[in-house]
Amino acid sequence: MRQKHTLRDDIGHTSYNIVLLTLDRHAAGPVARVTPSLERSFPGLSIIVHAAAEWEKDPSALALAKADIATAHIIVSSVIFLEDHILAILPDLKARRDTCDAMVGIIADQEIVQLTKMGDLDMSRPATGAMALLKKLKPAKKGGSSGAGQMKMLRRLPKILRLIPGKSQDLRAWFLSMQYWLGGSDENIEGLVRFLISRYSSIPTWRGVQIDLPIEYPEVGLYHPDLPGMHVTTNADDLPHSSAPVSVGLLMLRSYILSGDTAHYDHVIRTFEAQGVRVIPAFSGGLDGRAAIANYHDGKIDAFVSLTGFSLVGGPAYNDNEAAVQVLTDLNVPYVAAQPLEFQTLEQWEAGSQGLNPIESTMLIALPEIDGATNPTVFAGRHEESQSNNIKAMAPALERIDALVEKTKRLALLRRKVNADKNVGVVLFGFPPNAGAIGTAAYLSVFESLHNTLHQMARDGYDITPPTTVDDLREAILIGNAKTYGQEANVGAKVSADQIISNTPWLEEIEATWGPAPGRIQANGRDVFVLGAQFGKVFVGVQPAFGYEGDPMRLLFEKGFAPTHAFSTFYQYLKHDLKADVLLHFGMHGALEFMPGKQNGLCGKDWPDRLIGNIPNVYLYAANNPSEATLAKRRANAITITHLTPPLQNAGLYRGL
Repeated sequence: MRQKHTLRDDIGHTSYNIVLLTLDRHAAGPVARVTPSLERSFPGLSIIVHAAAEWEKDPSALALAKADIATAHIIVSSVIFLEDHILAILPDLKARRDTCDAMVGIIADQEIVQLTKMGDLDMSRPATGAMALLKKLKPAKKGGSSGAGQMKMLRRLPKILRLIPGKSQDLRAWFLSMQYWLGGSDENIEGLVRFLISRYSSIPTWRGVQIDLPIEYPEVGLYHPDLPGMHVTTNADDLPHSSAPVSVGLLMLRSYILSGDTAHYDHVIRTFEAQGVRVIPAFSGGLDGRAAIANYHDGKIDAFVSLTGFSLVGGPAYNDNEAAVQVLTDLNVPYVAAQPLEFQTLEQWEAGSQGLNPIESTMLIALPEIDGATNPTVFAGRHEESQSNNIKAMAPALERIDALVEKTKRLALLRRKVNADKNVGVVLFGFPPNAGAIGTAAYLSVFESLHNTLHQMARDGYDITPPTTVDDLREAILIGNAKTYGQEANVGAKVSADQIISNTPWLEEIEATWGPAPGRIQANGRDVFVLGAQFGKVFVGVQPAFGYEGDPMRLLFEKGFAPTHAFSTFYQYLKHDLKADVLLHFGMHGALEFMPGKQNGLCGKDWPDRLIGNIPNVYLYAANNPSEATLAKRRANAITITHLTPPLQNAGLYRGL
């Protein structure tokens, strides 16, 4: 049992300040809970947590951090890697370094770590003694080095250094501080504060008390809110029993679990289970998820969701893309990345037109995307209103979690469903309209490629009888009954105005732009026409005009713009009438991903999200246009399949020239 140490203050000082600088607020909860106990032992003690993620949106938060650094007696800095954060506080840390009792930099940028000053340990000086020896013993970096192995070494080093007297004890204290911090439970955060005070406080009566070593927790394991105690286990048999038809693996950060900041994780788990999905929620102590995946997910899941917000191996500072690709190749299931917001509040994100800011876009979307992550979905953040003690715990984004769960469930079910039972929607484009452009795409012979695709699907067991020739396919889609209805292509279905009024939740917004349903585009006054042709359980449809063909950029920049009745109805038809299990957008490119809304990190009010919903979306895209393909990935849940562009050669001149 851990003993509580009570110390007296006989000096009569007014205050003693400890400042914790870190990226986010996950440590605020433990600090708030252990502060009363610490204040009883150390009268006048103040412990303040500052989250660097808040500084860009709230300059007053940065000003407050600077002011607290200037009066701090002990400063601990961790997970400060971003250049803007480093530049913001580095001068303040340098100014305070020589007058505070201790400055501890751990798991941070080199400039921050080098400011460490703990007794005789000064990391700004050349390494000598035990530190120099440790650098020599450090293994050469190898591709895909294990984060779990590094943590094992971290636990061993204090045991080794304990046997070396003198200055090495301050180096040991630095490693122990890292262990306390990484094992960030209430007990370990309290232990960190007591440990640093007992060694480095300038108040003599607070010094020299024996403090318990850090509690060690599993580096990887399983978390579930129904488990007893801290809700963690290393035994998969301890998880709630489930007979669900599909299983989803979750990857979470241990730091949030140990600190009790788990409301967002809990809601994801509960929502999956409420939707009839078995969940295997694994956590990792560092930013290397491979051990957790190998121990708990490999061969046991139908889809994989990362809730960490980081790339799979190494995080933003030490991203190892090749190692991530290897583990995902072995796992061989759909990989979905969800984003917890730390650099803005949920209210700021929902109200803003940008979505994620540049830092968030890079860390939370771009780096996981390089690994192979799909379907980026915001799932959590912090609220603007402070809770007690300014904790600002993570909160679930309820509507987005519903979307995340449905997307993932559909991907998992799609993997299990036999091909003959799948309903497939293929989407062709026709820009500009009324110009014979239907079935065209950049660098792609659409009908020939589609003909090959449909015949391969038939061979793979899909319920489809494709047209015999390319010309037959082209005629079925472009001619058919087109003249009867005065349309550019065959009318595959009609949706009445009454149906549109009943089934379109955002009807008022569309009517504000385009008038009453069914509108004038691709309609006859009573119905909207859905252009395309049905081949068994595969529907090949034509994406309708989007209304601003003369000025396409208005899609992105026109405030209050809405898609036409025809455009909205087309995707409603695919979702609700066709009941598509998957869509294939065929070629570069359509207008769905350019519809109004946030640039990325979309919410349920943004038009691309409304239209595509949660249908799995495969997008055939030219390999030479990754920038616009990225829009499709981030704004329309697209899983892009690239094709080569045609080869070029010198055509020469006509014979007469």
